[in-house]
Amino acid sequence: MSPRPTRLAMAVRSCLVLALLPLAAAAQQEDASTPSTRTLDAVQVTGSRIKRADLETQVPVQILSREDIDRSGFTSVAEVVQALTASGAALNTRFNSSGNFGFPPDGGGVGAGAATVDLRHLGAKRVLVLVDGIRWVNESSASGVGSAVDLNTIPLAIIERIEVLEDGASSIYGSDAIAGVVNIITRKDVDGASVQLHYGDYGGLAGGETWGVDLGWGGSSERARWFVGASYLKQEEIASTGYGPASVPVPGTGLANGSSATPQGRFVFQDPGTGTVYDITPDTGVSAPGYLPGLPPCRDADGNPTGPRADDFHCFGTADRFNFAPYNLLLTPSERKSVFGQVQFDFTPTFGAYARVLYNERESANQAAPEPIFLGTDAGVYNEWAETRLVISAANPYNPFGFDLTTVGPDANLFLLGRRPVEGGPRRYVQEVETWYAAFGLNGLFDVGGRQWSWDLNLVRSESKAEQTNTGSYNVRRINEALGDPAACAAISGCVPLNLFGGVGTITPEMLAFIQPVVRDRSSNELSVASANLTGDLFDNWAGTVAFAAGVEYREYEGEYQPDPITVAGEYNGVPSGATRGRYDVREAYAELLVPLAREGRFGKSLDLSLAGRWSDYSNFGSTNTGKIGLRWQVADEFLLRGSFAEGFRAPSIGELYGTLSRFDATLVDPCNNEASTTPQCVADGVPPGYEQSNPQISVVTSGNVELQPETSRSLMLGAVWSPSFADDAAWSDALDLGLTFYRHTIDGAIQALDAQTILERCIEARDPLSCGFYERNERGQIVRFDNILGNVGTIRTDGWDFSADWRLPEQGWGQLAFAWKTTWVTKYELVNEAGQAEPRAPGVEINNSAIPVRTSTLAAVWRGPGGWQAGWTARYIDRLRESCAGANGFDICDDSANDRNDLGATTYHDAQLSWGTDAWMKDFRLTLGVNNVFAKDPPICLSCSLNGYDASTYDLPGRFWYARVGFGF
Repeated sequence: MSPRPTRLAMAVRSCLVLALLPLAAAAQQEDASTPSTRTLDAVQVTGSRIKRADLETQVPVQILSREDIDRSGFTSVAEVVQALTASGAALNTRFNSSGNFGFPPDGGGVGAGAATVDLRHLGAKRVLVLVDGIRWVNESSASGVGSAVDLNTIPLAIIERIEVLEDGASSIYGSDAIAGVVNIITRKDVDGASVQLHYGDYGGLAGGETWGVDLGWGGSSERARWFVGASYLKQEEIASTGYGPASVPVPGTGLANGSSATPQGRFVFQDPGTGTVYDITPDTGVSAPGYLPGLPPCRDADGNPTGPRADDFHCFGTADRFNFAPYNLLLTPSERKSVFGQVQFDFTPTFGAYARVLYNERESANQAAPEPIFLGTDAGVYNEWAETRLVISAANPYNPFGFDLTTVGPDANLFLLGRRPVEGGPRRYVQEVETWYAAFGLNGLFDVGGRQWSWDLNLVRSESKAEQTNTGSYNVRRINEALGDPAACAAISGCVPLNLFGGVGTITPEMLAFIQPVVRDRSSNELSVASANLTGDLFDNWAGTVAFAAGVEYREYEGEYQPDPITVAGEYNGVPSGATRGRYDVREAYAELLVPLAREGRFGKSLDLSLAGRWSDYSNFGSTNTGKIGLRWQVADEFLLRGSFAEGFRAPSIGELYGTLSRFDATLVDPCNNEASTTPQCVADGVPPGYEQSNPQISVVTSGNVELQPETSRSLMLGAVWSPSFADDAAWSDALDLGLTFYRHTIDGAIQALDAQTILERCIEARDPLSCGFYERNERGQIVRFDNILGNVGTIRTDGWDFSADWRLPEQGWGQLAFAWKTTWVTKYELVNEAGQAEPRAPGVEINNSAIPVRTSTLAAVWRGPGGWQAGWTARYIDRLRESCAGANGFDICDDSANDRNDLGATTYHDAQLSWGTDAWMKDFRLTLGVNNVFAKDPPICLSCSLNGYDASTYDLPGRFWYARVGFGF
């Protein structure tokens, strides 16, 4: 039997078939007498369905050309768009999420290995991603049902340009386009074949090598044009040990924020013979510790230490905590393979068809420290096998205490057992993701009354599916069985008594074989689209031609997340989660008008009004309408004013609606920890004197919510563009363009969860009943339940300014210089919940592993010299930030412990590139050398961040990244 072809091989064949179809047709059209291909003066720009000649429309669209992309030195779409000044915190391969956070409350999972885009700091789920004007399928990473597009599924090699609309556009494109639209335009007009090889490396860090190859071939005939491409990229990992601040849980605090689940083991229990509560750990080097009953507790009634013990244990302290940080990754590994093909064939000069296919494979990985085993009534892991059904038998041959340790009923005496089985190795999460996309359409032109109209019909089917394989985790039911009665264990196949008491090296391979499974989770997202669009000129009025566009669209979404059977059964020792499945469809119709109001008169050169409206009917929410109005006033040839007001709409995603109960391990500081336990506020919260927070992470229950309602939004944009004539063709300037834009977004019924740290602080400081209702403590003060379910929590308001300046100097004998400066100021960002309380996220604040800098700016200088030489220098500026000191409060590294404030200084990165090209050796030969972060600027240390001591969504990795690229054609 011949082997079955892989999906990648099948995709390659499909792309080649697409490329060969027009060649076959070309052989039959040599003698055709019909005219050749059509040309249009007007083009369609993102933000409008009407084709027009003016590229400066009523809304600001930033266009990143192929040259801009190449000059960046980046190797992915996500890196390119995340470098925009209007971009916010988004997933990238610097996030080592799996095993460290759990499930966020939006039901989308951690998106391990994916990369997304956020505009205006409103979240990736509020940005619409299009490819050639058509929606792309949402990501899958096998940890939930994602609500944003994974840009890693779109290889850079197939891209002609990227158009970024930084304004609301729901009336034009439908749901999700609240913060803006990223429209990726693929390569179509290509003549010949091309090869590009690239290699990059982080010189100051061990690992991180990146290499890849891009292949392309395109062409055209009298009636057709085609392009096929293939791309391969591999990125190696970088361990956290390569960067000093990432070597401990919180920089500058040693083991103070380490885990209480240690290789030696931590045991908090009550001796039933004496009633004394102990918090002890075995002495180092003792593999069979002896326990002496009747010793005093670790602290006396006044909270003072009682001194050393006389047995093989000592009281647990900071020095015993486990440093989990060295096991993490600074950069996660990723391997991506893609093939792409598209063809446009014109049957006649006014009627054609197109087809487009893509297939992408991604293998990526995350890593975390050996999985902790937390057992006992204080464990807070939301698992009955660990918290309410456990009995560690006195007959267990490794139990040193001589009595049962139990969590069952009123006689429960095991409060916390924390063991870090390093014998089982670190947790490793490997994602294998397949994404395929197929589109087919018809398009054409026709005339009505001498006016040209264009139309298109589109059918799209796309799917992203993922499987995640997790090694290094445990089955808590089997742990329960192996700790129980040895006779009962002997009756279970493979069960051997488990030793959690003897310290490092005492968990044998036979023990691991029984309790350590391989866990496999799966997820998928599917998208089907059918659309029809029509655009053309209606009639002439007193000021010009009234243009029109209209269309209809049908979309169907289907998503699924299926965790491993042991997770569904409640036996997974790691983060619990449930299965998610859902679907919905939407029918939409839209219309858009462009109405000229004045030409060449008292109102200047021109004044145009644009109107757009969209009707949407959701299978699960009913119908809604959104509208948009815009004005474009060309005051003079060199000066343009524009503005728009838009209504927006975002339906909850499948994960947000149907995501089941899961756990998010939030890094939180309990306001009642240690000395604060005796304050009146903490006493009122049920905290006993001497209470100590067991771990820096507190588990929070998260979930989707079928009661969610859609978000609605209002967006205002006002802007001006000035291209002064005195800077045209002058001795000092060839051209100068200046732009200024004000934006404001208001989102009502914002779908998200409240900040867990703020909930705790509001309850303790103000006894706010709403906040206090989110969590429960047990009689020992430990938080054992924290519910933070997704909801329509309130209103988000943000506004700010964008400034741009593009200056091109006259061409000289030594070449030509050009400068591009872009800056974004965020003047306001607030989320006010339904109770009227402001959440802590704001401009200039670092919180929850993300930040909103007040000002971000890029300044790029480009030199195009004689003989094919080019050089570029880019400076990227990120404004200073402030944060809570969190677990570093009271340590020297915190700038102001009294006010719980730490400052992250302003950061500027510098990137440089030099290239040389020629056609003398071969077609389009170009060699490029570059360095990003030329001066090896380290990111500012972040004390509140969960991993690696810096904010991976805002800053580059520490050190330089240098790269080389060579491309040629034939």
